[in-house]
Amino acid sequence: MPAAAVVSFRLGGHDGVSVEADKWTWGLRELDFDVRTVAGAGPVDVVVPGLERGAGLPAADALAGALEGVDVVVVENLLSLPLNPAAAAVVTQVLHGRPAIVRHHDLPWQRPELGFADGDWPPRDPCWLHVTINQRSRLELAARGIDAICRYNRFPLAGWDGERERTRSEIDLVGTVLLHPVRAIARKDVPAAVALAESLGATYWLTGAAEDGYEAELTRVLAGARCSWLHRSVARVADAYAASDAVCLTSRVEGFGNPVVESALARRPLALRRYPVAEELAAFGFRWFPADDPGPLRSFLAEPDVGLVDHNEDVARSCFGLDRLPSELAEVLERVLP
Repeated sequence: MPAAAVVSFRLGGHDGVSVEADKWTWGLRELDFDVRTVAGAGPVDVVVPGLERGAGLPAADALAGALEGVDVVVVENLLSLPLNPAAAAVVTQVLHGRPAIVRHHDLPWQRPELGFADGDWPPRDPCWLHVTINQRSRLELAARGIDAICRYNRFPLAGWDGERERTRSEIDLVGTVLLHPVRAIARKDVPAAVALAESLGATYWLTGAAEDGYEAELTRVLAGARCSWLHRSVARVADAYAASDAVCLTSRVEGFGNPVVESALARRPLALRRYPVAEELAAFGFRWFPADDPGPLRSFLAEPDVGLVDHNEDVARSCFGLDRLPSELAEVLERVLP
């Protein structure tokens, strides 16, 4: 049986990289690969201290041991964002001359808050294949002399019929609910989402944890909100969508923006800020409401248009199904394995 390893700063969480890495892990297993997860933090098969964001220097021999006997390594964003340059240097060293898929969820020059100084980044090797989750990143890598292929995120097509009434009762939700299914970090622009909920007269529901030092700012924003709000997660994301009436995605930057497709599969209208990669997704035919103008969404909620949610669900099902992932991965692996 062939073996693969999936490597990142952390894995097994609710962040987008972890969620998508889990899907690739499933896809590799569908292709009969024995898959080993390796990270600096998280519920993984092998923890290598020092790989996590902002940590110290990981031991090269510890990483090499974690990857022993592996035919191909999938690196999830660790060689994309320089959040631990020492770890990136060790991973580059250990993977030199070995088949690897370097998967980029976002890149440092797309994230102004990182203060990235343009240089010889990301690392590269003739034995590696670079894969992006959007065409924007593929083209920007090409401009820097790195050939890459684009493979969009994939989503399960079943399991979106969440339990609306039970969930609303359990967490005491009443009236119109605006769901913001993201982590609480600066680039997700929580204040803009709260402002939309205020304009709609809706309860604002944030599901993700505060990270990257955003805790104090989140407390300030929610304390000043002129609407009811809820900050908590639920066990099943489908239940969160089912219990809401509309979804918002106010991010300034996203590598993909999973709520775009998830909201469509869950048959909920989406209010969106048009971040750069959203323009790519719009080309598939999705129909959204503007996040900075509550009027159109307010009108929809007053008189829902089933045709719109039918249309968005059809786009999501026809273009982004998880069932396509194993065959896509097989094609990717043919490019990198001898």
